Amino acid sequence: MRLARCSYKSGAPFWAVVDLEHEAVNPIHGSFKDWAPLVTAGQGISALSFSADPIAMQDIQLLAPVDPINRVVVAGANYLAHLIKDFGLDAPKQPVAFLKAYGALIGAHDPIRYPPLTEELDHEVELVAVIGKDEIDPADPLASVLGYTVGNDVSSRDLQRSGAKGIGMDLFAAKSQDLTTGVGPWIVTRDEFPQGSPQLRLTLAVNGEVRQDGNTAEMTWDVGELIAFVQARSSFRCGDILFTGSPAGVGMGTGRFLNPGDVVEASVEGIGTLRNVVSEKNA
Repeated sequence: MRLARCSYKSGAPFWAVVDLEHEAVNPIHGSFKDWAPLVTAGQGISALSFSADPIAMQDIQLLAPVDPINRVVVAGANYLAHLIKDFGLDAPKQPVAFLKAYGALIGAHDPIRYPPLTEELDHEVELVAVIGKDEIDPADPLASVLGYTVGNDVSSRDLQRSGAKGIGMDLFAAKSQDLTTGVGPWIVTRDEFPQGSPQLRLTLAVNGEVRQDGNTAEMTWDVGELIAFVQARSSFRCGDILFTGSPAGVGMGTGRFLNPGDVVEASVEGIGTLRNVVSEKNA
């Protein structure tokens, strides 16, 4: 099942089930926190009721599939080749995680804002896990996952390196620039994938040229291990999302950063594609 967060005719955002066969969405009755735990528990579409007639997909806008009250957690340094080739670093002994501002998120077809403070705007395709319940079972962290979506963790690398000596990287400035980070196009529920942490190809192309091509099987820590690591430090809640790291091939390693007008397509096998165009540099 595909679950999308949408807007229609300038109305309030709403959640819907995507019907690709009929190119329509079916608006869901109730809030995300009402029905998401039931779907996460395995009740599927039977847990949902619908509030209106189907709406043609051509008439709606796909928004980032996360409500604005929730947290955006990013796990970094989770692909060894990415660390070695792009950063020249050794593998850390435990996962690395931090928060991204909700205001950084954009939908599947929105423009990537080119922030005025950076000259090194970079791309990072990632599998994103969506948490569908408040309670996390430490013995089975994946049971808390509603489903998965696609993320492009756009980063300002020069700002990332600008942290004061002895303090470390400025990940807030690098990762939370307004309207830069694509998420979507929808959530594909966990029951659509084999049991366990997904093993999916993920790619990123700029103007049709593939720059990243990897597989989530290459992650140092799988989705369940990342959830357990974060949960032990700061509790997840229903609706939170977790970026799970990016494979090699980012601009930090190649020296090829994003430019205004670039068409950036981030894809994860079995989920979908984000297609975002980089804006002119602006205030």
